[in-house]
Amino acid sequence: MNTNGDTLQETVTLSQAKALLKCLAHEQSLLLLSAPGMGKSDIVKQAAQEANLACRSLLGTQIAPEDVSGIPRIVGERSVFCPPRILLPEAPEPFCLFLDELPACTPDIQKAFYALLLERRIGEHQLPKGTWVVAAGNRAEDQALVRTISSALVNRVTILHIRIDVREWLIWAKANGVRSEIIAFIAFMPEALMRPVPRAPAPFSTPRAWAALSAALDLVEAAGLANVEIRRALAFGRLSPEDAAVFCAMAEHQIRDLLPVREYVLNTDKIPKENAARWFVLNRIRTAAQRGDLKDIPAEVIDRMLRSLPEEHRFALLVDMVEIWAGLGASQAMFAALADVTGLPDFTDFTDL
Repeated sequence: MNTNGDTLQETVTLSQAKALLKCLAHEQSLLLLSAPGMGKSDIVKQAAQEANLACRSLLGTQIAPEDVSGIPRIVGERSVFCPPRILLPEAPEPFCLFLDELPACTPDIQKAFYALLLERRIGEHQLPKGTWVVAAGNRAEDQALVRTISSALVNRVTILHIRIDVREWLIWAKANGVRSEIIAFIAFMPEALMRPVPRAPAPFSTPRAWAALSAALDLVEAAGLANVEIRRALAFGRLSPEDAAVFCAMAEHQIRDLLPVREYVLNTDKIPKENAARWFVLNRIRTAAQRGDLKDIPAEVIDRMLRSLPEEHRFALLVDMVEIWAGLGASQAMFAALADVTGLPDFTDFTDL
């Protein structure tokens, strides 16, 4: 518990989750939880493929209890439950059983999974040795279709809370043909990769949404339909409005090959010379300073960055943020800015004042 009485929650990245699946899933059942669109299903399928296991999926919102426990038939004077083929195929080979949207299941379906999750058993039938049992779903706070997970089910699985790692996603995006302007945009605005789920049902930015936008832009280009209006329609139909607006503005001004914000702080020579791109970068530097993303950069580097900028650009960064920049060590730059305005001497060595 933290000081507010809230339960602390440890998280893992998708690549860490994949490694844990390959290590544990043949003996222990795991449940991956995260916001929608983060790639949980894909990572399960990738892990199974790398382990040479066929992946068979059950969608929790589209099954009935008998789809898990099986249908009874009479054999002699006894009833025998015949498990569904997807859960117990004829060939006794291990496979990956993926229970998608498990938290969205009704209580009776959750109950049907108890023996499967804990004992790898369907009625009187054992799953083939080495079979994985992996579940995934969204969290209650994500405003998705989620029901309360019973304590009995929780105690039968290892729950892994998934977080997004921007570097991991960028590596994946480059390897999977995501458009270069989207990769550049996320490298420059990493917070845009995953936005909070909005209260009202509306598009919002997720790794899945960015990948889908990339594929859609490829398709409309191939069909000869690409233009400003189409790009905006597709972006606003997939992303959070603020991300769609900035992404389209960058594309329309042909602002490309942007670097992470820290690169511009460390070396101001890399700040674009083109006016629209330059002001875009300066605005991102302001935002990074406001969010505290520059706190680990040495004070002398911050000060040097500000002092190296033309007067109008330095003031654009300093306005309404004097206290923030002072906290980052930019005192000398602010004295220089004051000298520019007042015509007073530039007291850059103020340590004896």
